[in-house]
Amino acid sequence: MSGKRSAGLLLFRSSGTGVEVLIGHMGGPFWAGRDTGAWSIPKGEYTPDETPEAAARREFTEELGLPVPDGEPLPLGESRQASGKIVTVWAIEADLDPALAVFGTFTMEWPRGSGVRREFPEIDQVAWCTPESAHDRLVTGQRVFLDRLSPYLRDRRPPSPPDR
Repeated sequence: MSGKRSAGLLLFRSSGTGVEVLIGHMGGPFWAGRDTGAWSIPKGEYTPDETPEAAARREFTEELGLPVPDGEPLPLGESRQASGKIVTVWAIEADLDPALAVFGTFTMEWPRGSGVRREFPEIDQVAWCTPESAHDRLVTGQRVFLDRLSPYLRDRRPPSPPDR
């Protein structure tokens, strides 16, 4: 089991067609050409010297190249992923233009075993989509955060503290 921890921000907005959430398609060769289960809430790892909320804000800016929009963060709690990593997420009601994103990058050997190091975007696109559409696109372990946001979207009351 991993001792890694990750934190992120899930933006949501009201549009003419209802509520939408902002998710990002994971970059790199493994995720290329995939849609179902290949999207993520903008998030990233942090160490014990950083608070989860500060990490979520930092990672949002690093991954999208945009400042975190103003808004009251709604805690959606944490969830243990299949890898053992603990992910903590906040939702913020805000809007932004995905076309303005400038994606952060990472470097890896590709193709594996070639000795060639290449740079890839951490996220290669972001999109607004309905929570229903986002549900199938998100990696399985992050879908719980949409489920936790749903009562707030329906009732406009802060989510109840989630069970772990």
